[in-house]
Amino acid sequence: MGEQATNFNGMTCGIGSRDAPGAGRGFDRARLAMWVRIVSAVLIVLGLLAVVRTLPLAAGITWLEDWLEGLGLWAPLAFAAIYVVAAVLFVPGGALTILAGVLFGLLWGVVTVSLASTTAAAVAFLIGRYLARDAVRAQAEQYPKFGAVDRAIGEGGWKIVLMLRLVPLFPFSTGNYLLGLTPVRFWGYVLASWIGMLPGTFVFIYLGHVGRRSAEAVAAGVDTGMDPLEWALMIGGGVVAIGVVVYITRLVRRKLAEQTDLDTADEAPSREREAPAAVKPGVTVGLAGAAVLMIGLGACATVVPDWVNRWFGPPAVVMVEAYEQKPDGAVFDHSLFASVLEQYVNEAGGVDYAGLAENPDDLLAYNASLADAPWEEMGRNEKLALLLNAYNSFTLELMIDWLPRDGIEGIRDIPASERWEAERWNVAGNVWSLDQIEHEQIRQHFIEPDYHWAAVCAAVGCPPLRLEPYTGEQLDEQLREQARLVHTDGTRWFQYDRDAGVLHLTPLYRWYRGDFEQVKPDILTYAAQYNDALAADIEAGRRPSVQWLDYDWSLNDQEALP
Repeated sequence: MGEQATNFNGMTCGIGSRDAPGAGRGFDRARLAMWVRIVSAVLIVLGLLAVVRTLPLAAGITWLEDWLEGLGLWAPLAFAAIYVVAAVLFVPGGALTILAGVLFGLLWGVVTVSLASTTAAAVAFLIGRYLARDAVRAQAEQYPKFGAVDRAIGEGGWKIVLMLRLVPLFPFSTGNYLLGLTPVRFWGYVLASWIGMLPGTFVFIYLGHVGRRSAEAVAAGVDTGMDPLEWALMIGGGVVAIGVVVYITRLVRRKLAEQTDLDTADEAPSREREAPAAVKPGVTVGLAGAAVLMIGLGACATVVPDWVNRWFGPPAVVMVEAYEQKPDGAVFDHSLFASVLEQYVNEAGGVDYAGLAENPDDLLAYNASLADAPWEEMGRNEKLALLLNAYNSFTLELMIDWLPRDGIEGIRDIPASERWEAERWNVAGNVWSLDQIEHEQIRQHFIEPDYHWAAVCAAVGCPPLRLEPYTGEQLDEQLREQARLVHTDGTRWFQYDRDAGVLHLTPLYRWYRGDFEQVKPDILTYAAQYNDALAADIEAGRRPSVQWLDYDWSLNDQEALP
């Protein structure tokens, strides 16, 4: 089960009683260390919550799921193998246990971690008994309680092991090796370990499972599909489960104290508490440092969320239709942009940046005209067409500004502050960055994931520029044509190996998965509406596995796209 079974009595190790030798100043230092640890833990949790609220957490989870999905039936075994290696190497397993609940859900999470933790316990036990017995025996001398446990196991066998799994006197990884020195039989040890770790495993998997549902709702703002009663049952069930585990632990603690002649109650003094020197300053300093770091990240996540998301991917949004259609509304003139596309973009979507840089007048005039767009008088489709054209034309201007400079060969060579985050582009009197146009104006105000096939970021991996601007009158048809082009491409964005049952998709589906899944149940269903072969296979019950194509960030010029 990993470090999730850590004995919390360990928090007070080294805090002597008032009557113990060396009390006084030593006691004060230990008490101060204890409070520093407690406060640090609270600050770490608060900072973590602030960061989680900002990060595209769902995207991170999706990335892990996609990686595991690519392994197929081997995914749980791969995760279990990582878990076993981590536990054998003394890496705390609590985080991995919770992660299993996030990735695999309640049932398969428990199955995966239960088998993995039991296997790890068995491997370490055998190493301690046969391969590294002398080294483990030397380690056992650091644990005064081990002698009593060893004697108790000699009398009670696997029953004592079962109690130790419910009330651990030693850290999980260390205990596995130490128990290899005891006379308990191997298979009795394995069975007792498996049964004894199940309650704690269930609780931590449950926390991961529930945490994922709530984190997705908080971070992405997406409806989880659960009504208040379901949430109450889920949370209430977790509270009951934790309560049962705590109750059982208390009962077993008393029984274990009887069997080992050791006082394991929280309130009782122990021989290990008599020496103030037992306080470990390294742990306290480490926790305090982690608290300062996490609070700093939390502050950044709260004050400058765009900076945080720059490192962790695009932010998740809830798409809504913010504008109504206006059949008699204002229409914007995109003829200057049409002239640019006609002259400097070829059939493959390649751009003649050198030619455009020599004759930029139409592009610059069009971009300047966007500042005077009659936004309030325009209908829904006119506004979306304007934003898409603005994004594409501003990107062209950005590139001809930077390409003549040394070291600039593509859009990602431009400094971040001058690239997508630079607030320099005027649309209808609003000065926005390219990121703001995309993430705040398009994604948040239109339920239109197909815009991803129309916004072009000057890279080969992007969908191609059309040879005509988007217009409100033709927008629906233009977007569907772009979508079908992408999904029948067979090279850059979409490759379907029907015989192997593998679909290779553009990473746009991975980065913006939440957008597509707000419209369709999953990305396969979304993609199938634009690819007849995929639609037929899904209808027949043959759902392919998904793998991701590499995103080509090289410049979408006419050398790359002739």
